[in-house]
This record gives sequence, structure tokens and C-alpha cells, in this order.
Amino acid sequence: MTHWDNTRRGLQQACSNLQRLSTITVSGRLTRLRGMLLEAEGCQINTGQRCLVRNRNGQQVEAEVVGFDRQRFFLMPMEYGEGLGPGDTVLPLSGDTGIPVGKALLGRVLDGMARPLDGKGGLLCDKRITLHGAPINPLLRRLITQPLDVGVRVLNGLMTAGRGQRLGILAATGVGKSVLLGMMTRNTEADVVVVVLVGERGREVREFIEHTLGVAGMAKAVVVASPADDSPVMRLRASLLGHRIAEHFRDEGCHVLLLMDSLTRYAQAQREIALAVGEPPSSRGYPPSVFSLLPRLVERAGNGCSDRGSITAFYTVLVEGDRQEDPVADAACAILDGHIHLTRQRAAGGHYPAVDIGLSISRAMERVVSPAHQASAVAFRRAWERCHEIRELMELGAYTQGSDPVRDQVLALEPQLNRFICQGLTESVSLPDTIQALTRIAEECSHAGKDNDPLAQNPTGTTADAHGTDAVSG
Repeated sequence: MTHWDNTRRGLQQACSNLQRLSTITVSGRLTRLRGMLLEAEGCQINTGQRCLVRNRNGQQVEAEVVGFDRQRFFLMPMEYGEGLGPGDTVLPLSGDTGIPVGKALLGRVLDGMARPLDGKGGLLCDKRITLHGAPINPLLRRLITQPLDVGVRVLNGLMTAGRGQRLGILAATGVGKSVLLGMMTRNTEADVVVVVLVGERGREVREFIEHTLGVAGMAKAVVVASPADDSPVMRLRASLLGHRIAEHFRDEGCHVLLLMDSLTRYAQAQREIALAVGEPPSSRGYPPSVFSLLPRLVERAGNGCSDRGSITAFYTVLVEGDRQEDPVADAACAILDGHIHLTRQRAAGGHYPAVDIGLSISRAMERVVSPAHQASAVAFRRAWERCHEIRELMELGAYTQGSDPVRDQVLALEPQLNRFICQGLTESVSLPDTIQALTRIAEECSHAGKDNDPLAQNPTGTTADAHGTDAVSG
């Protein structure tokens, strides 16, 4: 045996011994607690890394690094803990928690740490993935070319969603956002539904699962819940977890419907963290980091590569008053592919879903529907706007029903238009049935309005307003 062989064998033995040695971890100590913000020193950790804070009694709280200042590290606990004091041990954790994924997730309810909340035992999943997946090259994403049937007539007909599209549901509290999400969950043709409940009241989580989703909805759904009493880090993590689970099913070739309630609570959780670490507010109390995280989250939805599935996402956004005054709502409308407005006025009148079709739009609709469907939707919207204008004139006393047969003919269509928009909570209307009903209404709308077409009376259009409707003087 040569000297070189002896040397090589010695190196191999040394490497084998090193691999069996345990890794030495340098722990730090807790120096300050301010609100929910923990400050630690004496260890080397990175932003986004998880740590265990252990007190003198052996109790420990898991936290995440959210910032640093020179050698001081700022941590935010995953869960609220008691009994922490100065000098408590801060132990860095290596790597991230693996997320169990697979068909065994269907019908289960998880928290932000992917732990079961439903009391059905552990997750029997063979595969585990990391929380942060690699982004998709935008040039490799498949285009939005196919419609997604969500089983809700007004959405299927007037703001058709495409596979891989991302839409916002903008509404104030108590106007039926959760009801609309439940209808889509039960009625959609998607293979898998991922529901993310962030920042909701604790009782609403169980109500949504048992009453809104029901047994049929839960059969193909995964629910990730982080109620309002969770820490802001847990709420952020639940949002990321829901998207990561949806990404897994998309990469497996499934068509996924992702429903998140709500994007506003996600922004508020990031605001709590950013303000705690000293980031200055810039827009109505929201720091700049909020508006950089929003697109990073929603861009994880959408179509995959040519040989993979899709994620069609609906995000609820809380809006009180004009959305232009709400920076989160305004930012959401800018980064999403459409928005659906729910109004308290229609909800108070018993119209569900309480969709305001004049303010709602799907930017991908014209690419996923036929020209005839698009024309029918335009005719419906036009008739709806004319009915609304006539009603306003009647309220002002500028028009009396019976004085103009043409306007009366348009106004007579209003009950039929309302019946098309409204739908029972347990009713499911397929996309073909929706198109058939919309075509019939559009034919009647065109017949009722053709004698009052301003372009037919004046080709120059000088008597028409900006919407192409009749310019009526009071």
C-alpha cells in the first residue's frame, strides 16, 4: 500500500468522524421585551430564521427574526408566551419547518405552522416541502386562455374568471364576502380548493367550515386558519402556507381555486411587525414594506409552466367608503387582474351576492369567453346602467313612469336583471347555463333599447354622455 493510499484512507476516516459529530450552536440571550418585540444579543442569526426562547423554568417560545440593528436582533414570537425575562436563552434553529403536502391534506384544517386544528390526528403525508418556493419565470407562465366555472351566475356571466387569474373581492364588513367564498368553494369545477382565513374572529372559522363550506365543500378543500388572536408572524405565515400548498397542487397538475380572507388582515399583520421594528409609516399608517409584500404574495398565484396546473385566486379586501382612500384596496386593484365590489346597499335590500356590476370587472374576461358571450355581457351592463339612470331621475322627480314608453320598456327589464344577478346560497349555476340565460336577457335588452340608441338617432354622438347612454336633462 502506497503512502498516497494511506493518506487518502486517513482523510476519509476523518471526514466520517466529522459527519458524526453534532453541530455546535452558539446561543444568545434575551435582553429586552417591548410589546411583542423581543431583542436578543450574543448569537448569529439571519432575518426570517426561527429561534427558540427558553426561560429559566424550561418553558420555550418559538420566534422569528424580523430585523436587526448592528448586533441586536429583533424577534417576533409565533405564539404569545408568558414568563420571559432578561437573560433567557435564545437558541437559533437551523433550516425551516418542512410542510407536509399531498392528497391527505384534503378535508383538513391547519394553523400557520401546518399543525392540524381539526382533531383528526396527524397528517399522513409522505412528501415535505419548504415554505418559500422558487418564483416562476414570467416568460414560462402559461397564458390565461380558459374560463373557470365558479358556479355563481353573476361572476360566470358578467366578470368571467380565467384559469390562473387573480381577482379581488372588495367590500365592507357584513355584506357577504364569506358567503360568496363559500358558494365558489362548493360550486367550482376546480380540482382542489385552498381556503386561507387570516385575521378573522375565532368563532367565524368554525362557522365558515361547518355552515358555509359544509361537508361537500370540505371534501376537496384545505383550510388554513389564523384567527385575529394569533400573533402577526403567525398570520403572515398562514398566508404563505396557504399559497405554498396551492403551489404544490398546481405543480402536480391540478387546477386550484385559492380563496384568501383577507388581504387586508395580511397587510395589517405586516404593519404591526414593521412599526414594532421602527419602520416609519408612509400611507395612512402603513409602512412601505406592506406594499412591497403584497405583490410578492399574489404573484405566487397564477398559471404554472406549460406542463403544469393553475391557481385561480380570489382575495377579499376590506373597504369602508371610497377605495381611493384605502391604500390597501387601491394597491390591490392595481396588482390584481380584476375586482368584484360588494355593496352594503344591495346587501341591505336582500340581493345576494351583493355585487355592484357597474364597479366590478374581470380584465381577462375578453380572452376567455366567446365574442357572443362578451356582446351579451355588454348589452346586460348597458341595460343595467340605463335602469339605474332612470331610477335616479325618478327619485329626483325629473321623470314619471308612463311618460316615455321607451324608458318604461327598459325599466320593465329591471326585475329580470335582478333575478339574473341574485342567486340562492345553495344554488349552483354552471357556465353553459349562465351563458344561455345571459343570451336570452341580452336579446330582450337589445330589443328594448334599440329605439332609444343615441348613435342611431345621431351618428356623431353629440347627444350621448361618456357612457354612450342618453343625455337627459333634468
